[in-house]
Amino acid sequence: MSVEEKLKTLYQLQTTLSSIDEKRALRGELPLEVQDLEDEIAGLNTRVEKIQGEIEEFRNAIVQKKAEIEEARSSVERYKDQLNVVRNNREYDTLTKEIEFQELEIELCNKKIREANSKVEERNGDLEHAKELISDRKIALKEKKEELDEIMDETRAEEEKLKDRASDLELKIEPRLLTSFKRIRKNARNGLGIVYVQRDACGGCFNKIPPQRQLDIKMHKKIIVCEYCGRILVDPELAGVKLDKPLTDEKPKRKRSIRKKKLEDDTPAED
Repeated sequence: MSVEEKLKTLYQLQTTLSSIDEKRALRGELPLEVQDLEDEIAGLNTRVEKIQGEIEEFRNAIVQKKAEIEEARSSVERYKDQLNVVRNNREYDTLTKEIEFQELEIELCNKKIREANSKVEERNGDLEHAKELISDRKIALKEKKEELDEIMDETRAEEEKLKDRASDLELKIEPRLLTSFKRIRKNARNGLGIVYVQRDACGGCFNKIPPQRQLDIKMHKKIIVCEYCGRILVDPELAGVKLDKPLTDEKPKRKRSIRKKKLEDDTPAED
């Protein structure tokens, strides 16, 4: 391909990709909003699982403490029965201390059970709140997805055609030039990798282009990039763009001075 054909193909690719960008712009922030909602729901589900796990642990702890209470009460009953058959004060003191210890263990277990029940109640509140949030987010996600699907249905067919056209054009462009074009386009704020000259300036960054450089661009002998923004430059004629010629304002005609004539009329004629 000649340089002229390369530039023309590149510009056709640019207009095709810009059309795809416009179609995607119609979706606005919807894809990001959908993704954010999906991530939030996933996080809330993880939180629900964690809360449920904590509730289960507290309930298991309650069951364990109740079993320890029953065991301690059995020990107290056994020690009390042994008090009736003690042989000396030493055995009596030992059994009394064991009974006191087991009663303290019962009180401690009851305290742990109350704390665990309080935690379970608190976690149940957190669980209900998380489930309500999930329900609300799912409703919002459904609405956003329906809105996004509606927009995509309207533009999907046309966007697919544009993608196919872009793929065909890319096959015509040499890989090295295509890679450079894509890199320039990626770094450009408006997604323009190739622009035409407008009013003696770059159509991307609007910096002035010297006359000699403009002449080189029109010659189509080599690929020229803007020295300011790095975009590939092409002349409007090759891009198929018709620019309106600036209207030159006609200079208003200067009024003839009548001062001299007036002075001549006012001067009295000589006898």
